Amino acid sequence: MFIKGARANNLKNIDLRIPKNRLVVVTGVSGSGKSSLTMDTLYAEGQRRYVESLSSYARQFLGRMKKPDVDYIKGICPAIAIEQKVSTSNARSTVGTLTEVYDYLRLLFARIGKTISPVSGQEVKRHQVSDVVDFVEKHPEGTRVQLFIPLPTRYQDRSLQQELNLLVQKGYTRLQLDGAFVRIEELLDDPPFDLSKPLNEYAALDARILIDRLVVKKDDPDNRQRLADSVQTAFYESEGECLVEILSDPPQTHTFNTRFELDGLEFPEPNPQLFNFNNPYGACPKCEGFAQIMGISEEKVIPDPRLSVFEGAVACWKGEKYGRWLDDFLAKAHRYDFPVHRPYAELSEAEKRLLWKGKGDLYGIDTFFAELEEKVYKIQNRVMLARYRGRTTCPECKGGRLRKEATYVRVGG
Repeated sequence: MFIKGARANNLKNIDLRIPKNRLVVVTGVSGSGKSSLTMDTLYAEGQRRYVESLSSYARQFLGRMKKPDVDYIKGICPAIAIEQKVSTSNARSTVGTLTEVYDYLRLLFARIGKTISPVSGQEVKRHQVSDVVDFVEKHPEGTRVQLFIPLPTRYQDRSLQQELNLLVQKGYTRLQLDGAFVRIEELLDDPPFDLSKPLNEYAALDARILIDRLVVKKDDPDNRQRLADSVQTAFYESEGECLVEILSDPPQTHTFNTRFELDGLEFPEPNPQLFNFNNPYGACPKCEGFAQIMGISEEKVIPDPRLSVFEGAVACWKGEKYGRWLDDFLAKAHRYDFPVHRPYAELSEAEKRLLWKGKGDLYGIDTFFAELEEKVYKIQNRVMLARYRGRTTCPECKGGRLRKEATYVRVGG
């Protein structure tokens, strides 16, 4: 590109050649005309010529730029100007937040992320009536199916006898107790155990209420509608839970839930705030999203990781008084297969955890400092704690800043 006679602002009738297909940096002291050349001359003329090349209909929606004060510019291309943004950093800033990439990642995980249960590794879903119906109809023609709901044992304001009478009034006739069916009226007339206790005291009782019995019939709208109505009733009566038993050999029971829970755990549904460590909802409750807390510093306790525990890697276990902790650890370490002669830097994560957390009668570094905390009224204990205290990685989120429920969400596996 060739610029002839540029006079915008403080430019003094300059001529300039700029090579194409190169990365060109315009630099200089404040007031030397960098912005006047790049923005008020090059960008303004490139944008103006591009807009003029469009139809009159398109031009009415685009802002027109003033022709720059220049004799002429040859070889100019359509121009794009990227806005300069001056960001301020603070203790919560990361590369992701400063570049605003993190905002898009939060949206990505909130929209397409799948919550995985840490117990079973299964995906957590909020089931609909159609999910249960489709599941049942996948089975072969003639398969027998039973629908149950669990006996609501969470209530304290009524007894089991009152609940059974209420079920009879609603039209339910059978319970499944420990795998065997029993009529509710017979259970009330001749109870095998005391029914007068509050419902919450029967939590260990394996009792399910029979909602319906069906047979899978392909291409039968009436049967499908009956199944859907029964599932809807089950969800309503149990506040969101339906048990489907497929009478195969052996019988298989599948749980469906309209609540966002699995394996007895309730999970928050993914949303952008769940992945925002600058928001109390998504931040780790222990470090409040800072990733670090004031605690016992690993760098101060283990100043030289090239040493082994036997060689004195643990700085706080030295001296006549505190050396007994080292002696006790060395005496018991072999029972837990801890390598006392291996340098700390070469220990595995499990071995480091054993050194810090301890196990059984093997007392670790955390136990040592916990004992000092219990007797913090002693001046020497306060001195020891202050000597090894510092900013350390949050043990709850491991420096991730987010609450643990956010880490259950996966994208692409």
